[in-house]
Amino acid sequence: MNRSPSSSGLLPIPGAPGSSWAVYKARLKGLFQGADTSVLVAFWLFGLINNVLYVIILSAALDLVGPSVPKAVVLLADVLPSFITKLIAPYFIHKVPYSIRIIIFCGLSSSGMLLIALTPTTQSGGSISTKLAGVVMASLSSGGGELSFLGLTHYYGPFSLAAWGSGTGGAGLIGAGLYVLLTSTIGLSVKTSLLTSAFLPCFMLLSFFIILPRGPLRRAHSSKGYTDIPTVDIDTEDIDSLPTDAASQSLLTPGPSVVAEAYHTHSPRPASPAFPNSPRTSSFQKPTFRQKLARAQGLFFPYMLPLLLVYIAEYTINQGVAPTLLFPISSSSPHNPPFRAYREFYPFYNLLYQLGVFISRSSTPFIRIHNLYLPSFLQMGNLVILISQSIWDWIPTVYLVFIVVFWEGLLGGAVYVNTFAEIMDHVPESDREFSLGATSVSDSGGICVAGFVGMLLEPALCGWNVRHGRTMCKKF
Repeated sequence: MNRSPSSSGLLPIPGAPGSSWAVYKARLKGLFQGADTSVLVAFWLFGLINNVLYVIILSAALDLVGPSVPKAVVLLADVLPSFITKLIAPYFIHKVPYSIRIIIFCGLSSSGMLLIALTPTTQSGGSISTKLAGVVMASLSSGGGELSFLGLTHYYGPFSLAAWGSGTGGAGLIGAGLYVLLTSTIGLSVKTSLLTSAFLPCFMLLSFFIILPRGPLRRAHSSKGYTDIPTVDIDTEDIDSLPTDAASQSLLTPGPSVVAEAYHTHSPRPASPAFPNSPRTSSFQKPTFRQKLARAQGLFFPYMLPLLLVYIAEYTINQGVAPTLLFPISSSSPHNPPFRAYREFYPFYNLLYQLGVFISRSSTPFIRIHNLYLPSFLQMGNLVILISQSIWDWIPTVYLVFIVVFWEGLLGGAVYVNTFAEIMDHVPESDREFSLGATSVSDSGGICVAGFVGMLLEPALCGWNVRHGRTMCKKF
């Protein structure tokens, strides 16, 4: 049965019947009713700062290792430690208080960026391995931070998850844009640009210790189990006046203090395919290691696999294919690329990709995707299209490639944020914190696979181009 936008909890699509400024204004007000501004700001900054150094490092990949080393080497150093952290940490990290974790993550990421920036270039006798050691330190911080902050959203409700998702998308856009601005537009050296970014983790400390309200976390720790965070008494007649499934349809629905408790106790909630028999109760018994493994296995097909596939495809594009998607810049053609040097292609592709990621990770109030496999398969199609362009050079203008790369970012960001939104909607409360953290291993796992593929694919594609007279990939 079709539902109107007002009953779905989502904003109407522009141009659809019933869409008007008054409708949008009323719906936006309803969506953010009960939101705590401090929570939104804190989690947006968590997502931004935790991911921005990762993006800056990938944007600087060419400058860090030079044209003779596959950029996938930087990708692996930036992701593999994060993947290992996400793989093993969910089973024991709960023993470390969040405040201690934040301090450790900030120290690791700042130290790593300083090591990268202060190590001389290879042309000046510096060691690539030393720079990669700094990348590894930042990666450990990013991996631990992601699973910790995703777990922390369990205590602050769907508003916090929406803010986190938007912040991570913003990190991509700001990180890639900042590096392009500092190095290409302003003309600062790579060293100066990276030194500037080494102080960004300080904002993470500010967010956790000053901006974030600590009440929900303290109340949860003062009890032995997970609890809801009610602040308003709710009558049955008030529940009857609410749309039946509005809370499950929108990530930015009224917060846990009002509606989450109402739907938890009054509405028939769909069971998760990962936990079909889990009791809907807030009572909590500490799970054993074997029980956690069983929970992780149940998450694989509905949530982990589509996230894994989309990341394999998009990061194979970013690190293995994009460095070879070059067009002549000395041509007088009207389709001439807007660049002065070939090294400018790679960071600009990354900027377009991150723009798409930011838009889609911030789109859940307007669009929710429940079929996570569809955009994953579309992303595989993007990979095929761009590999064929690198081999046969059949796309007539770089501006069409820009569109495909932007579309790639939209798909990747949509799968990421909707995967965790589906977990918030369907996984039982007692399993939710673990599930959010454990599922985050899929994005790093997909990037690791893409890194190994890219180490072989980029040299192969560049070699093919050189043998066929297109030597631009050697002219950085």
